[in-house]
Amino acid sequence: MTMKIYTKTGDEGDTGLFGGGRVGKDDPRVEAYGAVDELNASLGMARAVELMPRIDEVLVPVQRDLFAIGALLATPDHDRMAEQLAKARIDESRIEELERAIDAGEAELEPLRAFILPGGTPKAAALHVARTVCRRAERRVVTLRREVAIPQLVVMYLNRLSDLLFVLSRVANRRAGAGEVTW
Repeated sequence: MTMKIYTKTGDEGDTGLFGGGRVGKDDPRVEAYGAVDELNASLGMARAVELMPRIDEVLVPVQRDLFAIGALLATPDHDRMAEQLAKARIDESRIEELERAIDAGEAELEPLRAFILPGGTPKAAALHVARTVCRRAERRVVTLRREVAIPQLVVMYLNRLSDLLFVLSRVANRRAGAGEVTW
């Protein structure tokens, strides 16, 4: 028997959580994992816009991390939440990997002396959009943390990721020979 994509269980404006329970579709938990899902889709779009293997190689594991973070945020049970965090291997060393990727990108760039306007190549513009979606996801997770215990590592990860996406957008422009427009 083939499963249908529609279940009709959310027709009244609520949704099921991973591990049980139902909440409104506007619940802060749903807002948080929805923003992470949107971020993941934005990264998929950035990868699809133009191929840049060294940049895309950094983004694929990030997309996997975001699936795990989304599952963690959709899980009200703290034990299952810990399982999701362990499954994702999101720990201090993963944060350090993001920082090393930021440092490697910055090594290719001229030091930033002014604010730059988002844009440039399609790849860079898509990475800038993903960066802003990442910041929104971070804000939604911070809001959720005021109500429920969410590991600090999730906020740290999203914070570093938005910095990485900014640097990668600049790297994409540089590698394509596109200049940056300052404010």
